Amino acid sequence: MPKVSSLSVPYAAYLRVYEPLAAFPGAERDYWERYARSAELPSCQDELRRSLADLLPTPPIPVPVHESGDAFVAEVDGVVCVCPWRTRLRGWQALGTLAEELPAPVLDAALPEVVRKQAMADFDRWLTRNPDARPWIRTGRWQVPLSWFALVADTEREWRPELPRLRYRTPMVEARRRVARGLKALRDTVEEGALVDGLIDVGSWLEDFHPRSLVELDYGGLVHALTAEGLDEDHSAADMAAALAGLRDDEPEAAGEAYGRLVERWRAVRERQFAN
Repeated sequence: MPKVSSLSVPYAAYLRVYEPLAAFPGAERDYWERYARSAELPSCQDELRRSLADLLPTPPIPVPVHESGDAFVAEVDGVVCVCPWRTRLRGWQALGTLAEELPAPVLDAALPEVVRKQAMADFDRWLTRNPDARPWIRTGRWQVPLSWFALVADTEREWRPELPRLRYRTPMVEARRRVARGLKALRDTVEEGALVDGLIDVGSWLEDFHPRSLVELDYGGLVHALTAEGLDEDHSAADMAAALAGLRDDEPEAAGEAYGRLVERWRAVRERQFAN
């Protein structure tokens, strides 16, 4: 098992959208253009370090007081694209789901109820002024949501064991096309279910972005929850593609086998969060 630093937690995966500078309005575009030329750009670890630091005071700060002015930067075919962190917005959204994920005593010990209520009241007021706000980053804790694998192809897989890092990158047009094809295959056969709901949700989210954006699926801290051998053998996007192809080709057994491998692989990862 790889060595895990204190900054490798949480065990989370990320789905990111990098938009070209042309997608942003004038003043914001100018800001990101200057930002992208900065000598030192922050890393994923920098974002995590800053987020965790806010939880140390008493009482903890569950959501940053001010929105982050940082972003991840990528160059796509000579075009600079940015993925704003929007840490404050994502913090509010994550806080709203904690009650579904943690037992009440654990949640109250980590974040007192009065702190959570104040943060969510602030969010409600903020939303009235920003009703169309959406994050450029989605997070999967202790898993990669299976619907995300329908967005990418095995040929786009980048596994670098020396870092370690496992990610996929694909053009937005390809991600949208795959969502549409996947939904058609599912609706023609199984009609409804968690995978259908997941694809509808992520597909709707992708529609908000510039068509020349870059979509990135990053295993993030999950690479430290798996062995190097397990990551080397992980071809989840290929399993998803095989499952959907089996449905389209009226080969239910092949579809079931491929999807079964995918489900079992990620069930084993999710169950590790309950290990002592």
